[in-house]
Amino acid sequence: MLGSFSGTTVPALLNSTSNQLYLHFYSDISVSAAGFHLEYKTVGLSSCPEPAVPSNGVKTGERYLVNDVVSFQCEPGYALQGHAHISCMPGTVRRWNYPPPLCIAQCGGTVEEMEGVILSPGFPGNYPSNMDCSWKIALPVGFGAHIQFLNFSTEPNHDFIEIRNGPYETSRMMGRFSGSELPGSLLSTSHETTLYFHSDHSQNRPGFKLEYQAYELQECPDPEPFANGIVRGAGYNVGQSVTFECLPGYQLTGHPVLTCQHGTNRNWDHPLPRCEVPCGGNITSSNGTVYSPGFPSPYSSSQDCVWLITVPIGHGIRLNLSLLQTEPSGDFITVWDGAQQTAPQLGVFSRSLAKKTLHSSSNQILLKFHRDAAMGGIFAIAFSEHYIYLSELGKLDFIPGSI
Repeated sequence: MLGSFSGTTVPALLNSTSNQLYLHFYSDISVSAAGFHLEYKTVGLSSCPEPAVPSNGVKTGERYLVNDVVSFQCEPGYALQGHAHISCMPGTVRRWNYPPPLCIAQCGGTVEEMEGVILSPGFPGNYPSNMDCSWKIALPVGFGAHIQFLNFSTEPNHDFIEIRNGPYETSRMMGRFSGSELPGSLLSTSHETTLYFHSDHSQNRPGFKLEYQAYELQECPDPEPFANGIVRGAGYNVGQSVTFECLPGYQLTGHPVLTCQHGTNRNWDHPLPRCEVPCGGNITSSNGTVYSPGFPSPYSSSQDCVWLITVPIGHGIRLNLSLLQTEPSGDFITVWDGAQQTAPQLGVFSRSLAKKTLHSSSNQILLKFHRDAAMGGIFAIAFSEHYIYLSELGKLDFIPGSI
């Protein structure tokens, strides 16, 4: 507000500082007076001085009158220091509400855009002495950085830049560069890439300008189909993990969880596991399956395999045997009514076995498979809560039953 006036004193000369002026007159219900008489004339207003354009930056806006706004932005690789928008202020002396900003090549930082520019401090001028600057290129998981130098000049051997394939000082070094030779392009195989620049106290040079661009990394090999098991996991990109589980009767050999590693050629951090049939073992679950070694393929090597089936105390095991696909000349399964081979024997069974039902007198049964014939065969022992049988495919089932 330029002023509020009342009474008989003539106000002083007034000057507006914009192209519009608002006057409001108010009178109440009491005394009346002669009022006022004023004259106005147009006068020219001076504009704000043209703001300087920062080096390595651009200015938007060509009007510099009161309330006009001018904007600034920096070229790629430079950071704006100051205010991106300034406004011409009203007043008898025209001025901007903030000074024009600067565009600075900073010493280090984190960049997350899919493409960008990184500059040595002071570029294209000489970098300062005694600098230690670190930048991190942080991209989404599954992307690497393609790095290409556009300018390079440092004091040989003393001032250098290191580029590492990862976020740590211990990450694999992709290259260390010094001197005036332009480095070749680089491909990081991690979604995080670290750059470190060092200058000593002596010669200073223009340093470097590089561009980076994200590129999609390959997935690790598909682990499926996974024989006799299942794979759980959402994807096979870098950093993602998958879990392996075996079907009943099979045992996992190898690591159950694999993680896709960084690298030009994508691979898992461990070899793919396998689901194999163990030759013998202790069975304590109330249901499951025991297979012959190599099942569903025929067993091959001469071996003795022993399984101990244990159910809760107070229960027994009923076996229903119908058919066993073994060589009759020397391959057979022996069943004992207990945990030791000194326990009473429930029977010896081979391929010529007729259907038969067996009952244990305790909560344990010992099964032993012996093979010495030249030919192979298969069998399977499955158990559940209700029945035990040996199927025509060579499948022997058992369950716990009340004694």
